Amino acid sequence: MKIALVRPNYYTHLITPPLGLGYLAAYLKQAGFSAEIIDGLNRGLGAAEITRLCAGADLVGINCYSAYYPQVIQLGRALKQAGKVVVIGGPHPTFLPEETLRETGADYIVLGEGEETLKELACALDNRLPIEKIPGLFSSGSGSAKRDFITDLDCLPFPDWQQIDPRVYKKAPHSGVVRRFPVAPITSSRGCPYSCSFCASPQFWQRKIRFRSARNVVDEIEFLAKRFRVREIHFEDDNLTLKREHVANICEEILRRGIKVSWATPNGIRADTLDVELMNLMKRSGCYQLAFGIESADEGILKHAGKEAGLEAMERAIRIARKAGIMTQGFFIFGLPGETPQTIRSTIKYARDSLLDKAQFLLLDIFPGSRLWDELAGQFNPDWQRRSYQQVSWVPLGLTAEYLQQAPAKAFRSFFRRPQRLWKMAAMIRPGQLGFVLRRMRDFGIIPKNGK
Repeated sequence: MKIALVRPNYYTHLITPPLGLGYLAAYLKQAGFSAEIIDGLNRGLGAAEITRLCAGADLVGINCYSAYYPQVIQLGRALKQAGKVVVIGGPHPTFLPEETLRETGADYIVLGEGEETLKELACALDNRLPIEKIPGLFSSGSGSAKRDFITDLDCLPFPDWQQIDPRVYKKAPHSGVVRRFPVAPITSSRGCPYSCSFCASPQFWQRKIRFRSARNVVDEIEFLAKRFRVREIHFEDDNLTLKREHVANICEEILRRGIKVSWATPNGIRADTLDVELMNLMKRSGCYQLAFGIESADEGILKHAGKEAGLEAMERAIRIARKAGIMTQGFFIFGLPGETPQTIRSTIKYARDSLLDKAQFLLLDIFPGSRLWDELAGQFNPDWQRRSYQQVSWVPLGLTAEYLQQAPAKAFRSFFRRPQRLWKMAAMIRPGQLGFVLRRMRDFGIIPKNGK
């Protein structure tokens, strides 16, 4: 059986190798199947072009996040018109399987972790076996038994890096500007035990976390460095530093092998798990940038959002990182429950006066699977076409949509009013990046659009 694994093309500031498809392709190949990755995003392919490339495939799998659900609908319908068997997986279809099946015309939905479910589906289709009892698979007219998570992550093959070669990806990495290219994303764990109200990860992973061994992680880093000349690693874990021993062992293994790579955590880490000794170890092993999900300067908003690490822990971690010579970035969300004009002003001032080197300001996204999706049901209309840095999805009591919508641009301009921040970011821009960086700055309101 020939299988095509697809990511559709969509408007985004980030174009990075799709790890999920890489893992699926490697797992399917290990089971004896042919698995081709077609990354429409990096290659700039529309639905018609992707459909033509899938002409020889017996089964087509589409990766789906809410950010590009409209493109998944278009692609799913095009593939069905071409007579393909279509399966869709990812966070969005996991939480909205019936809607996704109906609107895309797909045949199957993979719920949650996909490797074993997709392999069993391929085996069933290849051997004309019934699919109704495959755990983790949803289809029209039938539900799905829950599938247990893979317990030993070290048993998984590395992603199919040959098909998602970091060297051929456009210079639009997670975090915008980086120190060195090529950049490769990896994960050393799956899941998160916390329960932030705006995040779908707790429900997707059932608030469980599993770790790869340090040896297995560094084996992959070494492979990437030698085979693909990767010079920078981005840990995309939900929480790399949750278990101190885990990240410390990875750092020590990198140092023991003498691997010369820079690394960062653009997806964010918890601030309350860090200390001076660990930060210095991270720095010695190549860490140069850390991101923190601060979200708001209002403790009441943070408490309601389920953020267990308060502002004091954040400030301490930023100070420790700065002393160790590690850059820091803060993520902020405007429009969480409890937001008012005063809390917006306080957050803007907090970020401006902080020791952060970089900051990201976004409007609240309400994702399927998040606690807010249930809490605010009936108070908003999901609009999968909206861009979270430009359009409001829900307005807290006491705010206007116009005031809230203007908050990110105001915050960016206030934050970068300090010239040293802009100069530091500008100094990191590498050849081939300028167009992506300028587009990102225009979209976020850091620089005016159309000269206005």
